[in-house]
Amino acid sequence: MRTLLIVVLGLFLAGTGTAQTSSAPHIVFVTGDEEYRSEESMPMLARILKRDYGFEVSVCYALNEEGFIDPNVLDNIEGLEQLEDADMMVLFTRFRALPDSQAHYILKFAESGKPMVGFRTTTHAFLYKDDAEREHLNNDWPTHVFGQQWITHHGHFDDGEAPLTRVKIAENMQSHPILSGVTGFDAFSWLYHVDGGEWGLYGDSEVLLNGTALQSNHANAGRLDQFPLTNPVAWTKTYTGASGVPARVFFTTLGHPYDFKAESMRKLALNGILWALDHEIPDGGANAEPVLSYEPNNSGFGDKFKPNMRPAEL
Repeated sequence: MRTLLIVVLGLFLAGTGTAQTSSAPHIVFVTGDEEYRSEESMPMLARILKRDYGFEVSVCYALNEEGFIDPNVLDNIEGLEQLEDADMMVLFTRFRALPDSQAHYILKFAESGKPMVGFRTTTHAFLYKDDAEREHLNNDWPTHVFGQQWITHHGHFDDGEAPLTRVKIAENMQSHPILSGVTGFDAFSWLYHVDGGEWGLYGDSEVLLNGTALQSNHANAGRLDQFPLTNPVAWTKTYTGASGVPARVFFTTLGHPYDFKAESMRKLALNGILWALDHEIPDGGANAEPVLSYEPNNSGFGDKFKPNMRPAEL
């Protein structure tokens, strides 16, 4: 039985602008979430990085047996071997159950000391049910690598109809390079709980942005002592794996497809990638103008994604 969803197809995205050189970093984007349209937002970011920095970019997708992108396929990936020579991994997956032969590449990269960036559901990148040998990947792995596991969120309210989280720069963090050109904005992502009550961000996590839930099931139920209305939504940390080399890590719990319509969200993501690579961030932040029109489908399960699309079309 096949066991994991992310389907990675290495896709060298054609771009315009700076010509690639052999020394250009190779960034592998691993997508595979059935809710937030990572198969649309991550290629958008990859194109910008290709255009403006000449980076080599590969994008990995969940594919069905016909070779179409299908984020509901939870146990298949092709092309993850591109992580073998990658300089960075950007991970945006949700509850994947990859076979060992595929998950191996993600796990090996995390131990390499090379930089990583994670988005939203990467707090629950994997889900191996009733599997004692792999259950540590469900919660312990994302906590140690990215700073937190899946806990809870403040609830869905008319998804995509109006923003649900007010994002502000954390105190005394205005001068952090990742926040260059980033201003407060309202996000469509409902707020994840990552810090407070019985929970805390792991390791040396340094909070860059906080979000306040504009609507909250936990507030309605009188549980704000456990799950406060304001929580971190972006942070940096390091992860030291088997290599013994501390890897730079940037993470954000934001990632609704409509969040990326906001220039500040795109700048945050691009600046975070550049920072993790230890690459210079321009004054005012990265150019966040998309290469192609960015008109993603709304979030949601089932058939909410765009059907019959092949990786080459993106």
